[in-house]
Amino acid sequence: MPTNPPTPRTAPSGDRPAVLVLRALGLGDLLAAVPALRAVRRAFPQYETVLAAPGSLAPAVRAAGAVDVHFATPENGRQVPSLDHWPGPPPALAIDLHGNGPLSHDALAALGPGRTLSFARPEAAHPDPPRWRHDEHERLRWCRFLTAYGIPADPAEVRIPPPAAPSPAPGAVVVHPGADAAARRWPADRYAAVAAALRETGHRVVVSGGPGEQQLCAEVAERAALGPADVLAGTLSFDDLSALVAGAALLVSGDTGPAHLAVAHGTRSVTLFGPVAPALWGPPPGPRHTALWHPGPPGDPHATAPDPLLLRIGTDEVVRGALAALRHGDPAKEVAGHV
Repeated sequence: MPTNPPTPRTAPSGDRPAVLVLRALGLGDLLAAVPALRAVRRAFPQYETVLAAPGSLAPAVRAAGAVDVHFATPENGRQVPSLDHWPGPPPALAIDLHGNGPLSHDALAALGPGRTLSFARPEAAHPDPPRWRHDEHERLRWCRFLTAYGIPADPAEVRIPPPAAPSPAPGAVVVHPGADAAARRWPADRYAAVAAALRETGHRVVVSGGPGEQQLCAEVAERAALGPADVLAGTLSFDDLSALVAGAALLVSGDTGPAHLAVAHGTRSVTLFGPVAPALWGPPPGPRHTALWHPGPPGDPHATAPDPLLLRIGTDEVVRGALAALRHGDPAKEVAGHV
């Protein structure tokens, strides 16, 4: 039976020097950084690996099993948080996995670390640091960054174990219509058409959603003629959502956190991209994950309306992609470590 990884401590013990990693973003950002976090922990076994990330991500940080300590930061969206509540002596090493701007560098520098690894501000012993590239995939970016500092990192090391909790809908097709920003939220009527088509082929379909997405999920379910038991919105803990995705036959979603969970669990997925290209945030290459994308001018991923590139994706191509994925089955899902 799967077991949940041990819960990281909430503060450094002080028994060992600390390596502090700043990555105070969202669920997808955390999962995309798992290869880098594991590389840091392997490279510094004599240190306590501390992740500065929002407290709301505690279950996901535990599930990733990549750090010793989760140093909770304020919930302030995607802004660089204050680290003024850091306890104890300065960290021996600080690593900026948050971004490329001065705010994250300054937040770490304020703690007086013995050494800092970052893109834009080289340390004295490393006058030629890795350079930020805007056209680089997020997983590859941070693994290249660490490798440049002599820390080998494998971007394919994305898998996390399934939770001990049972799936609330084992073997179902999970349709997840929500996303943090409207720019990445495909219309509800289109998700409903996909859900109805998959239900008509004999698959159980459930609709999942986070807090505040109950009405959206109810609308999708009603349009698709699904029952109340097929709506799993606003009530799932992280472990429940993780178990749902881990036990699913397929996940259909936009470019959002559950899509990264599908990658982490090796669950087949069809992900709808726009305005951000899958070359920047998409799943690893291979037959397990289908990324739907219509190239065009870049848009704002935080805009308040669905992006035109996202709207270019039609229901028929999503249904075709989903049915093709379901026909392939899942023979290698149990292989750990890589997709």
